[in-house]
Amino acid sequence: MASSVPQNVHVSSHPCVRAKLSQLRSSSTSARETKQLVHDIALMVGYEALARGLSTESAGTDTSPIGYTYTTDKISPTNVSIVPILRSGLSMVEPLLTLLPEPVPVFHLGMYREKSTLQPVEYYNNLPYHNSSSPTGTSGGPSDLAILVDPIIATGATASAAIDTLKDWGVKRILVVSVLGSVGGLERASSTWAEGTEFWVGGVDQETDAKGMIKPGLGDVGDRLFGTLGK
Repeated sequence: MASSVPQNVHVSSHPCVRAKLSQLRSSSTSARETKQLVHDIALMVGYEALARGLSTESAGTDTSPIGYTYTTDKISPTNVSIVPILRSGLSMVEPLLTLLPEPVPVFHLGMYREKSTLQPVEYYNNLPYHNSSSPTGTSGGPSDLAILVDPIIATGATASAAIDTLKDWGVKRILVVSVLGSVGGLERASSTWAEGTEFWVGGVDQETDAKGMIKPGLGDVGDRLFGTLGK
């Protein structure tokens, strides 16, 4: 499957990711189990993404509990943020925060897919856009690295719109971490800003249906996470 997606898309081959993804697909999986499985997959896929997306640099020295001096490391870049797409992206924030050694800001993008056109509509954005009074490199300006999280990349329209928003904000690089994508959706989203964006997904399905849902997919992950099926 990895050979059928663009070069900036990385599909996990971890056996535990594949097994948990199969469990997540089942219609018998409860909301509580869905939340835990999304958390677990996000943690494993995020681990792979950050291993390639970050590096370390020296941060001075410290002393061990028995008095030895050692050289400390910090991640690079240090100006990192996590950006979930509401609402299902919220389920992936905690595992990504767990992986990072220091707290980072979490900014939110609210988008919904218009039913007739399947195009994204942005209804919320709390990115701290830079202004003349905001010092460079503070939370008032764009992140050097934005980690965009959303469990599903179906048609790719929402991911593309979010990437455009982050690029306009001024980020230098974007890591997109998702649980599942379609081939077509990943092709579309990954071409939005190919030189600045890397995608990391737990699995890939071949196509979407007329409603823009991945086949066989995971269903509406937001409804499954928050127990609003049949609303």
